[in-house]
Amino acid sequence: MVAKLIVICGATATGKSDLAVDVAKEIGGEVVNADSMQLYKGMDIGTAKLPLAERKEIAHHLLDLVEVNQDVTVSWYQTLARQTIDEINSRGKSAIVVGGTGLYIKAILDDLNFPDTDPKVREEITARALIIGNDALHQELSKLDPAAALAIPKENVRRVIRALEVIELTGKPYTANLPRQDSTKYPEAIQFGLVMARQTLDERIDQRVAKMWQLGFVEEVDDLINRGLLEGRTAQAAIGYAQIVRMKHGEYSEDFAREESARATRQYARRQETWFSKDTRINWIKPGSNSERLQRLLPAILTT
Repeated sequence: MVAKLIVICGATATGKSDLAVDVAKEIGGEVVNADSMQLYKGMDIGTAKLPLAERKEIAHHLLDLVEVNQDVTVSWYQTLARQTIDEINSRGKSAIVVGGTGLYIKAILDDLNFPDTDPKVREEITARALIIGNDALHQELSKLDPAAALAIPKENVRRVIRALEVIELTGKPYTANLPRQDSTKYPEAIQFGLVMARQTLDERIDQRVAKMWQLGFVEEVDDLINRGLLEGRTAQAAIGYAQIVRMKHGEYSEDFAREESARATRQYARRQETWFSKDTRINWIKPGSNSERLQRLLPAILTT
């Protein structure tokens, strides 16, 4: 078959990673990660990174690239992801992009036009964040650009600051810099979105968080702190990691940190659903077993 670009997106805990592996196995493709936190080395349990044994010998790209004390940008990811996809396609293989970071997927498919950073403006916004707090800063973003606030968790202060910086520099909403859907770089891309009943998804999220704790999530964070987690801004803001860090600082009990991680993940899933629902290019796949979903995807992939 002709090399293709396939995207599998949707909210967290909907089963994207397993399905992407099955699709890749079926059509001889390779998987490209589009989860912003799975880029980090050692962030395995808390990001639900698919263990090597469960990848079924399928090549996975853009996992474990950077240390937890490093910060990355969307433009950096865009360049690397496109190079990776083009290289996979050049070998006659299909690339299956999988993840729930909507802005990263959009960065692959479309042309993002953000201005360069202005150190003075960024410094002023950062200083304001220290005074009013992260929650108030995110509320400020919600008023100026509700769509951006949906896409950027309040815990990710660095990206909230960047969005406010872009707004101040351009005089337009952050999301106004995103392209129209007809300005795609890969017009042949086939996008699939996984959906699930809200109650079912909430239960799956709660079960996933409980399992993370059983697998040693707290110990994973301990190790990452020793490797510089607190020196970076992005990695330590990830859901679950941020709550455990606060537990380590004595702000949360362990039970509350676990409950807060599940609550924050459920909220994040709502934001993901809202973000992806706005993209009319996505073909939505009804709930079902992996094999059922695979049978729904394959005809569209093989006939396009």
